[in-house]
Amino acid sequence: MEEKSQQLRDRTKAFALRVIRLFRYLPRSIKVQIIGKQLLRAGTSVGANYRAACRARSRPEFTSKIGIVVEEADESVYWLELLIDAGAIREEKLRDLLAEARESTAIFTASQRTLRAK
Repeated sequence: MEEKSQQLRDRTKAFALRVIRLFRYLPRSIKVQIIGKQLLRAGTSVGANYRAACRARSRPEFTSKIGIVVEEADESVYWLELLIDAGAIREEKLRDLLAEARESTAIFTASQRTLRAK
């Protein structure tokens, strides 16, 4: 497997693990738990869908699966921002995780654009 691909696999898995750890420590209010579950689903889906993209059988299939990765990464950004804006967690606590979600969105969006241009 290509080194860059493995680095992204490791990075998306590390992101998923951080989201899982965050979920464990969220306040137990129903509203926050609902948002947390959405984040948990989206945040763990980034890595799972990237792995699926790496197993694609064709360029169009890879491009399509990368599109799903972009959507899930961007959705993770949304849920993290919502946790902050709703006052569930202080921004300082989520700053690094939010930065990683935004960076992942940018990386995979750039990949998607490159693939579509070819």
